[in-house]
Amino acid sequence: MLPNGLIVLTERMPQVRSVSIGLWVRAGSRWEPGSAAGISHFIEHLLFKGTTSRSAEDIARAIDSVGGTLDAFTSRENTCFFAKVLGEHLPLAVDLLSDLLRHPRLDPDDLEKERRVVLEEIKMVEDDPDDLIHDLFAERFWAGHPLGRSVLGSRGTLAAITREAVLQHLHDYYQPDRVVVAAAGDLEHGRVADLVQAALGDWRGTSALVNGSAPVCQHTAHHEERDSAQLHLVLGVEGLPYGHADRWAFYLQNAILGSSMSSRLFQEIREKRGLAYSIYSYQASFQDSGLMAVYAGTSPESYRQVVSLILEECRRLSQEPVDLEEFRRAKAQLKGNLLLGLESTSSRMTRLAKAEIYFQRAVDLDEIIQSIDGVTPEAFAALNRSVFRPDRYGLTTIGHLP
Repeated sequence: MLPNGLIVLTERMPQVRSVSIGLWVRAGSRWEPGSAAGISHFIEHLLFKGTTSRSAEDIARAIDSVGGTLDAFTSRENTCFFAKVLGEHLPLAVDLLSDLLRHPRLDPDDLEKERRVVLEEIKMVEDDPDDLIHDLFAERFWAGHPLGRSVLGSRGTLAAITREAVLQHLHDYYQPDRVVVAAAGDLEHGRVADLVQAALGDWRGTSALVNGSAPVCQHTAHHEERDSAQLHLVLGVEGLPYGHADRWAFYLQNAILGSSMSSRLFQEIREKRGLAYSIYSYQASFQDSGLMAVYAGTSPESYRQVVSLILEECRRLSQEPVDLEEFRRAKAQLKGNLLLGLESTSSRMTRLAKAEIYFQRAVDLDEIIQSIDGVTPEAFAALNRSVFRPDRYGLTTIGHLP
């Protein structure tokens, strides 16, 4: 940790020549006031419009000139600005990323141009029901809570965001005590620390105190009528927070239910019955809440049958002992996915940052493997009974109901 509170984490990967580095700001959509929903994502866009010493074109040319990439994303709890370059070009990556965070230009004309860009992004999601439905589900499931809002905000809130609001948000959240710098690849920790110290060591400030409450889940059904060939649905239940003791059983639950081609839902609904092209389960975990959900796109005539089949598989998980061979395969899948993912410098960089943000410590690979292996069928069954209770489901659909 630097004297100003900024944390620097690295992992050396001697077999690669590239390095991925991310500046993670613990500021996402859940910390926004409702009147400024989408401001975190808007700021992510704005910082690429130029700094006090570089234009947007200068930034693009600088990273392109070394064959690197520079990008960012905003989630509900974090915003990450990241770069991937050859190890020899790490100083340039640190310089560019620190310049974006420390010296954004925020020209009024640029704000209006980028506001139009984000508006088009919102429209794009609105026009794509298999994307939009996840936001609609969250909006109903976490009604009245910031986690239920779209990361993009809405047309109305985007239009209302002023330059003064952007400056205030930067002042409140873009401070060194809310920033984690994580890097993985062809690097030496001391060199990275020196580069970050030179670029960000003189950054001073303290972020605003945040006391967010956990959401209360709403177990309701909602339908949005649209003239479309498919009926899109999300059926979900409350899941587990990021640091929950049973999180490894939670991941196995997703693997068995619907996260792969061999999963129960894919085999039963797509392969055996041909009722959907796209059918999968997914999880989302946050500091104090979580979600387990299933998405399917099917014909309006098959909708009720598909919902019944999803509920039946959830019931089976909650009431019937898991087949031990299926359980073993799910563990092997989880470990294999993890190990394959960690061949990427970007994945390792992300793992470093999230371990610090959610656990305040490093979590090594051996600990993860042991945790997966340590999940017993009894603990798995207990989690399933807790999660898949009949009164805990929420359902959102988009399309035409005959």
